[in-house]
Amino acid sequence: MRILISNDDGYSAPGIRALAKAMRRFGYVTVVAPEFNQSGASNALTLTRPLQVQEVEPGVFTVNGTPSDSVHLALTGLLDELPDLVVSGINCGQNMGEDTMYSGTVAAAIEGYLFGIDSIAFSQIERGWNYLDDAASLAQGIVERFLENKASDAQPQLLNVNIPNLPLSQIQGVVATRLGRRHHAESVIKETSPRGFPIYWVGAAGQPKDRGEGTDFWAVEHKAVSVTPLQVDLTNYSAVRSVGEWLSAGLKKTVD
Repeated sequence: MRILISNDDGYSAPGIRALAKAMRRFGYVTVVAPEFNQSGASNALTLTRPLQVQEVEPGVFTVNGTPSDSVHLALTGLLDELPDLVVSGINCGQNMGEDTMYSGTVAAAIEGYLFGIDSIAFSQIERGWNYLDDAASLAQGIVERFLENKASDAQPQLLNVNIPNLPLSQIQGVVATRLGRRHHAESVIKETSPRGFPIYWVGAAGQPKDRGEGTDFWAVEHKAVSVTPLQVDLTNYSAVRSVGEWLSAGLKKTVD
């Protein structure tokens, strides 16, 4: 089995090294990841300059671009054979609710999924890498269960996993969840540069708003690992009909 690993914290981050070690149980692992931290890069592809790739050690490649760049390059020419699985992480910090729209960790998994490959993103809830080995062990167990239960003709899946920073003995299970919702992000932080120009820091993510039972927020608050199946189809199917109706009515009035 061939496994491609990426992240958004950079190729040298402790999380990706722990994940790569855990995934070697299942087969041959190749790491293709950003040279530097790319947190919050979302699904961005670099289109305005060429990208450089360096093999810094056997099976470990760095890309001077985004997480999506890294996976995209790997799947479109860098690797001799396509992987059977793409995994991303382990991220230093949670990716729940609306975080999934901005996360480079999730974006790396999405890129694999767009190529028809099963893809899983892993994140720890808190920063600091506490209990990272335990998180890697849980990631290994989730991948093992996934591979055991996947039918050979099944459609590719995209999973987003959030793991509490706790020892294994304190983890209260692994549960399937839906995305929760956050309040609006906090205000930007305005400062002044040494040259007197105004500069801005993006404010912190909003606190959980929809954290009810069944959500990713609820799971981790109850010391469980959250596994959320994701999809990339952003269509609001419930609104298609109503939008079509007011479009048709407006066009008819214009023609009349």
